[in-house]
Amino acid sequence: MIRTQKFKNVTFNCLYAIIGAVMLLPIYYLLVTTFKTPAEATARPLGLPTTWNFGNYIEAFTAMNYPRAFTNNLLITGIAVIILILISSMAAYVIARSNRLIFKWMFSIFMVGLIIPFQIAIIPLYKIIAGLHLMNTLPGVILIDVFCINLPLSIFLFRGFINTVPIELEEAAAIDGYGTFRTFLSIIFPLLKPIVSTVAILDALAIWNDFLTPLLFLQDPRKAVLLQEVYKNVGPFSTDWTSFFPMLVLSTLPLVIFFLIMQKSIIDGVVAGAVKG
Repeated sequence: MIRTQKFKNVTFNCLYAIIGAVMLLPIYYLLVTTFKTPAEATARPLGLPTTWNFGNYIEAFTAMNYPRAFTNNLLITGIAVIILILISSMAAYVIARSNRLIFKWMFSIFMVGLIIPFQIAIIPLYKIIAGLHLMNTLPGVILIDVFCINLPLSIFLFRGFINTVPIELEEAAAIDGYGTFRTFLSIIFPLLKPIVSTVAILDALAIWNDFLTPLLFLQDPRKAVLLQEVYKNVGPFSTDWTSFFPMLVLSTLPLVIFFLIMQKSIIDGVVAGAVKG
């Protein structure tokens, strides 16, 4: 039995190592290629560079107009996440605590947004944004990211967590003379810290990586985001991968840093929801 168990452990460890290597291979290829010359990248795709060329990152930084594109990305993501947390938490609180039929129907309507992709409404959205004179503006992209893409999932997550909060806390607050809005801000919202962190991280990742919305609604080069700058530097007939890959790394690096900083909050949010739910 002991030998059989050891054999199973060794087999599973080898299997996990192979799966991990397969998953890490594209990342390795991406990072290694950023330090190569075009000739070396073609001759030795998976080999280490003979000389580490950091000039590719400098050229990519300049070609992307990185400070301006990063600022646009940061403004869109930061403002959209704040609006999402405020609106979705309040909407989820009303839906979770109210017994009125209209709010149950509203929740069902929101959940439809999780099933139907927003891309089918691109043409109506384009006309609406143009009618509001928000084309080529960051607020237009923020409105779409908030209300058309990420709001349903945020409400779904908040509602599930709020249902685990004891209603006796609100009853005690009502006895002390608290209104609904004050109860939410003073009692409920501080208890939502784990799910707030989780929603903020998920929404930030989705909005930062959104390429279609800025591509369609931001034609002004001064308003371009990082992925648009990466896309503009791709040739129609051929692509210099040693220039393209550093752009990808620079575009995703802020997300990687953000995730490493906030990963504890993700785990806390998942664990708290699992224990309370």
